Amino acid sequence: MNKIRTIIIDDEELARSIIREHLDEYPEVEIAAECANGFEAVKAISEFKPELIFLDIQMPKINGFEVLELLPEPPNVIFITAYDQYALQAFDVHAVDYLLKPISKERFDEALQRAKVKIERNTKDDITPVVTAAHKKQQPIGRVLVKDGANVHVIRTNDIDYIEAKDDYIAVNAKGKSHLKHYRLSDLEEELDPAQFVRTHRSYIVNIDRVSKIELYAKDSRIAILKDRTRIPISRANYKKIQEML
Repeated sequence: MNKIRTIIIDDEELARSIIREHLDEYPEVEIAAECANGFEAVKAISEFKPELIFLDIQMPKINGFEVLELLPEPPNVIFITAYDQYALQAFDVHAVDYLLKPISKERFDEALQRAKVKIERNTKDDITPVVTAAHKKQQPIGRVLVKDGANVHVIRTNDIDYIEAKDDYIAVNAKGKSHLKHYRLSDLEEELDPAQFVRTHRSYIVNIDRVSKIELYAKDSRIAILKDRTRIPISRANYKKIQEML
């Protein structure tokens, strides 16, 4: 078979060196890059398009689950984790491969062999349920990550003015800039703090702290005027809730 391109992603040099050493026995696996954080990982994955990644979960700035969230089509993944009961339960439930630190050679070989079979058959694990479960654990979220080419923008939720649905994307508007993210508005609504963010309309979520006033727009129709003068429509169904929050 062709060479299997892989990327090792872990903020600990020791962990990366152990994986590198284990891979020495597999000439069919080519290490395309090593990354010490999530920012480097997103960029390297976009550039090298590996068939397999070894991905640490507990990393500073951007954790492993957030890296996957930023990828439109994640490759095969072998997760790496220190003991985390929650993560291990999620992996076991969804039959996702993981290596527990310190990484044993036996477990490494087992995980790699399974990954090789998937790559040969051109199949992947469905990691969406694991990433979704990780999100639910972290709610309400304190930031939104947006991939822009090879770059990643980290937007604090406190900086968000409003979010608008745009077909299969959402536009996260913060500090005078708009960032497009491939995500559903309803999913983000579930992750945001309901005491701070409110759905004003089927296409809009607003940071209630940014609302300056509400005006009558037409008969039975109102709009929220934000502090920067942005006008956001309010549906009749959501008007009462916004009134109560203000």
